[in-house]
Amino acid sequence: MRKPLLTLTAAAAAVVALAAPAAAPSGDTIVTFTVATANLDISVPASVNLGAAFAGNSITGELGNVTVTDSRAALNATWTATVSSSSFTTGTGTPEETILPNLVEYWSGGAISTTGTGTFVPGQPTQADAVTLNVPRVAFSKTSGAGNNSATWAPDIRITIPGGAVGGSYSGVITHSVS
Repeated sequence: MRKPLLTLTAAAAAVVALAAPAAAPSGDTIVTFTVATANLDISVPASVNLGAAFAGNSITGELGNVTVTDSRAALNATWTATVSSSSFTTGTGTPEETILPNLVEYWSGGAISTTGTGTFVPGQPTQADAVTLNVPRVAFSKTSGAGNNSATWAPDIRITIPGGAVGGSYSGVITHSVS
């Protein structure tokens, strides 16, 4: 009697094994990709003409749009744009033909547009906040946030023309940089 019971037990086990669903075959695919990065750039107008003013007065005007574009896709995507000025000269650049950077005032104004996340901070939000450009100054900054971003502003300058300045067409360079 033992044989039939053993045979019956083996047969039942075979039926259970056949009735249980088989494990589905599977395979894993590892997927990778890269989030592209680029540079931190700044674009500025090529030139601007402020018009004319008499010696002993000042002349004020907008420089045009300045844009910082941050395509670094950084976790800590902060940056600072600075501004500086050369002397403005005419003729041969004698003292009477030179307006020094300490007579050039700058204010960034607020942002015209921004993209991305974080906090964008104008260096000089209003004309009352104007700074002289005898040393490099902060024009605009981004103090927090991640990923790609941009900011555009339209700064103004005011140049005080000394009473002893001679007549002529003066030129100088306002330099914006970003890091």
